[in-house]
This record gives sequence, C-alpha cells and structure tokens, in this order.
Amino acid sequence: MSTTAGRAQAGQSPVALSVPALTIVSHPQPQRIGERLLLEVLASQGRTAALSRNAPDFSRPGGLMALPLGDPFLSRKPVEFEPGPRGGLRMLVPEDGTQVRVANEPVVGGREFSREELSDGVPLVLADRVVLLLHLASSFRQPGVLDLGIVGHGEGIHRVREDIIRVADLAVPVLIRGETGTGKELVARAIHTSGPRRAGPFVSVNLGALAKELVAAELFGAQRGAYTGASRDREGFFRAAEGGTLFLDEVGEAPPEVQAALLRVLETGEIYPVGGHTPVPVDVRLVSATDAHLEARIQERTFKAPLLHRLAGFEILVPPLRERREDVGLLFLHFSRQELEAMGEGGQLTTSDPRAEPWLPAALAVQLVRHAWSGNIRQLRNVTRQLVIGSRGTPGLRADARLEQVLDADAQPVPGRPLTVRTGEEAGDGAKAPRRKPADVGEQELLEALRASSWDLKATADWLGIPRPSVYVLIDKSSLLRTARDLSPEEITRCFHECEGDLDRMVQRLEVSKRALQRRVRELGLSGG
Repeated sequence: MSTTAGRAQAGQSPVALSVPALTIVSHPQPQRIGERLLLEVLASQGRTAALSRNAPDFSRPGGLMALPLGDPFLSRKPVEFEPGPRGGLRMLVPEDGTQVRVANEPVVGGREFSREELSDGVPLVLADRVVLLLHLASSFRQPGVLDLGIVGHGEGIHRVREDIIRVADLAVPVLIRGETGTGKELVARAIHTSGPRRAGPFVSVNLGALAKELVAAELFGAQRGAYTGASRDREGFFRAAEGGTLFLDEVGEAPPEVQAALLRVLETGEIYPVGGHTPVPVDVRLVSATDAHLEARIQERTFKAPLLHRLAGFEILVPPLRERREDVGLLFLHFSRQELEAMGEGGQLTTSDPRAEPWLPAALAVQLVRHAWSGNIRQLRNVTRQLVIGSRGTPGLRADARLEQVLDADAQPVPGRPLTVRTGEEAGDGAKAPRRKPADVGEQELLEALRASSWDLKATADWLGIPRPSVYVLIDKSSLLRTARDLSPEEITRCFHECEGDLDRMVQRLEVSKRALQRRVRELGLSGG
C-alpha cells in the first residue's frame, strides 16, 4: 500500500494514503459496530483531528448515512489526535473531558503510539461505553467492489475481494493460502459464484479428512471390484463437479500417488478412475487451499514442485484475524446476529436509545480485539456462540471465568506510552525535555521535532532540550531543511493561494518557521494569515 502523498493527475487513479482510522467495536447501539472514521487530515495535511460526542461523523465503508458517536455520556470537549514521530500518532486527552483508556490503562494527559502499534491496532475505551479501534486504513478504494459474501472492511480482506474479482472469470487454477480457520472455503465459494460456472455445482473436499488409501477413489472415482469393498462403480468428486468448481482443501495432505494423478488432470483435463484403463475427460475449475508451507514440503520431498506450480495459477493470501483486528467487532456482530435469530431473539441488536447500556460491554470488547485468535474466524465464531448462549436471559453479554481466562491468554500488549512532553503552546508551559548538547541532535530527529511542534521553533527547542538559538544553527546546517528566506516569491504566492491564505496550512506544506513565513507573506503584500 502506497503511503506517498500527492494529488492525482487528471485521468489517473487517486493516490492511496495509509491513514489513521477509528472503527467502532462496541457502542450502546450495536447496529453501529463496524462504522469508521478516516483521520485523513493527519496524513494529508499534518493537522490535528478532534473527536467528541457530536463530531465528526462515522459511516460504514461505502455507506451513505453518517452520524457522530452521539453517546450522551461522552464529553463535547474533544479528544485530539496529532501526528507523531516516524509516522506515529499522539492522542491528547483533556483533563475535564471524556475518560479514555487504552485497553485497561487510563490515559492521563496523552499517549503516543508508534506506526507499528497503529498497524497492529490500538483499542480505545471512551467513558466505559464506546470502544474504538485506532488503526491504519487506505484513504482510497476502487468503487464497485461487492462484499462477495465475505464480512469485513479491513485492508487485508479488501485485497482478497479484489483478487477474487480479478481471477473469477478466468479458467486458471487458484491456490488459496492462509492459516487454519481464516475462511479459505468462503473465498473459494466467492470465486465460484462470481465466475461463469456459478450455475454449476460447487463440490468441497477436505483431503485431510479422507482415509489415505481411499483418496484416489474418492477424487477420481472407481470401477466396481477395483478394491476390497468396491461393490459398485463410484463416480468420484471430479465427475460430481462437472461444469462447476472442485475445491480441494488441505491439498498439502494429498498422498504422492494422488499428487501425480492431480498433476495429470491439470495437464490433460482427463482422469483415470481407480481400476480403469480408459481416460475420462472432465470439465472442472480447480480451486485448492492449504495452511501448510508447501515450499518446505518440496524441500522435504513430500510434495511435488510441478504440482504446486500447476495448482498456483493464481494465488490468494487470506490474512489471519490478528492482522485484521478492525474486523473483529463486525464479525462478532455477524455471528451474534446469526445465533440470536436462530433463538428468535434478534431484536437485541437493534436499539435507538443512545443511553442504553452497551449489549457488548467495553471490557469484553477490548478482550475480543486484543486476543491473538490462533484459531482465527472459526475460533471467534465458537467464542461468539458460547457468549450468546451463556448470556441468554441477561440484558447484556458476559463471559464466565473459563472464557475470561481464554480471552486474556495470548493478548496483545497494551500499546503506546504516556506523553511526558507536550507540543505547541503546552511545551512553553514548562514541560521540557532534559537538557542536552545541540551536537547530539541528528538531522532526522530535528525534522521530526519540528513537525511534531508544528514548526514552532521555541516548542522545538523545548522538545529537544536545547537552547532556541541552537535550533536556528541546526536548521542552517541541515541538508534536509530550508528556511523561509530560501523560498522563492513564486512558491510562496502559489502556496498562499492554494491554502486560501491559511498560514498554518502553508507552514505544514512548506515546512518552515511560522513566524518567518508570516514576515515573507507580509513583505510580498499578500493579505491573510
């Protein structure tokens, strides 16, 4: 995913930025789970983004309706997000505003998150009622990509959908890779229903569940008397899938003789039933899946390299659930709805009362998001069923002691670190870094400090723990930086008009001192700022 900023040229696709986003994991109105807010202003303009009860609006990706969080127990005084060093982010929490926790740790003043932590996902709890996941998302998606029966809006699953669309109408074999429980069969079904064979049968076979001595007969069929117990002709899965799609799960478990036969089918389009000597032509789209490292098995001589090359006409990688934490809440809602509707209690998931107690308690939502999910979606579905059935007859969900222990095991570490130094005007209030020698400050560190301090040189000096005059000296010496006097009149004038005279936006774009830029603007007779 590109993180290069820029404006799309006419006739070109817009440039996709990887931007911070907030996704609702739990809310007093459960139907709002999965709604998202992109904090594009942080990435594209380097400015602060604010979040309160009344603004900004969240919406489901691709949806038309957008609403603020709207919980009356949240403060109107906003929590603020601002750019941090090396692509990270800082969260500033007002003392008399909404109580905020990161997982189970209260935030006092503020907290800083690295780029890597944003990529993993940061659970935020607001007033013990609303749970958001702070994560990275693409600022642009190609319109018109359907959900294909796959739940989720995460970047990984969006790429899977795009791959399905790319390959669905082609005749090439597809190999789906992914850990156990990630939903590989669902992807195979989506390929089938999105392609020209959708009217034909979809036959799913788990090779790992078949007795090894019977795999060949099950796949290719068998003639009567071909083996002990073969009292009649067997059609086999290949012929059962004629005109449609055959899905072979756990293809890495195929015995050597079956691997050779599969390779022959892929090369010739013909099968030999067990006990038969005449080839039978078949018209089947083959989709296979594995959670095994097939390349390692080739090295161990337990899997044939030519077969891998034939099976993998096109590969699709399904991400594990821990890499798409932004989808956990939506998947949980999806499975909960299925369970509740089966019990005739689906109405629990729809309410218009913003003061209602959250059906999915904040603490439980955080546990779900932080868990590593070694069994992926299959495990999440099982946990959802246990929670829904175990909470039947109660107003909200609750986990018993055993399930609490399971969810707490292998949990994601609490991300971020408390802010000890504040930026902007706050840095001038006495919160300063320890004093150090200007010679110890590198060019990249200086650049990051200037950006974090919105190019306020006094705040930058306090941030770095060096005298303010030393900042001027370091800027003059730096090969990465320029000063306002280095800017041409044409560049300043053009930026002035593009930013509509907003000096703060000009500072972020030109990356020079605000005070010095203001002097240049006045010298050029430009009004505003």
